[in-house]
Amino acid sequence: MASTPRPAEARVAAAAVALVGPEPARTLWRIAARRLRRNPPAMIALAFLVAVHLAAAIGPALLPTDPFLTNPLLSLRGSSAEHPLGTDEVGRDVLARLILGARVSLAVGFVAMVISVSLGVAVGAIAGYAGRWEDVVLMRLTDAMMALPTLFVILAALAVFGGGPVTATVVIGLTAWMPVARVVRGEFLRWRVTEFVDAARAIGARDGRIMVRHILPQVVPSIIVAATLNVAFAILTESAISYLGLGIRPPLPSWGNMLQNAQIYIWSAPNLAVYPGVLILCTVLAYNFLGDGLRDALDPRLKL
Repeated sequence: MASTPRPAEARVAAAAVALVGPEPARTLWRIAARRLRRNPPAMIALAFLVAVHLAAAIGPALLPTDPFLTNPLLSLRGSSAEHPLGTDEVGRDVLARLILGARVSLAVGFVAMVISVSLGVAVGAIAGYAGRWEDVVLMRLTDAMMALPTLFVILAALAVFGGGPVTATVVIGLTAWMPVARVVRGEFLRWRVTEFVDAARAIGARDGRIMVRHILPQVVPSIIVAATLNVAFAILTESAISYLGLGIRPPLPSWGNMLQNAQIYIWSAPNLAVYPGVLILCTVLAYNFLGDGLRDALDPRLKL
């Protein structure tokens, strides 16, 4: 005859059962977060981008120096307690202008990404889901846009419509949607023939609801990866056109026009070119590393 367990043993067994509860659901986002944490380059890139964005968001309000304040008597000075990174050609604080320039460059990159991703998702979704002549027309338009040299198209548009933050942002966004459209089209072609889409059609769901509620959530991982890469492209493009004098124009600083102003003093004050150049390089590389990490983390074919 089995012996009755003692009260102390029963409490220990109950506690052990309580501790061994059901594991949390292994959703795609939990798996992706675990994979991303195991990718050191992506995590370093993410930490760097968080720091840069925080500095751009709150940095100008915390700095005691006005980035627009000029003092010709202090032009091209080196590092000091008052100006940690020195001053530029008219005596403005380099650190304050770098942080304000980060806000401008990152804002242009983010808004241009939103424009390009929105347009690319719309074109790719319609082409991939509708098929037939809609797919032919939209994809031939996409191919024609991709055949054009992007930088020359941007420069021509800015020469016609003028520079400035708004114009530069819109033009960059309208010339970067094509890769997103092709990716989204491929995903919609893949998912539109699945069983749950057929079931939604069978119960009378409209095409718009099927696209938005059933297929688009499956495409979100690919869209996230494309968005991170588009931010890097937009920041690099803004820096290039600002360096050429057609993007963000002084006195409003951006990393690109800071490089343009520094080229005259490349031998007498090379730090004026080094600081914005290093920030552009590191930010674009960080977005590329993060995009690669997200692509690997969100790929369902990879092992855990």
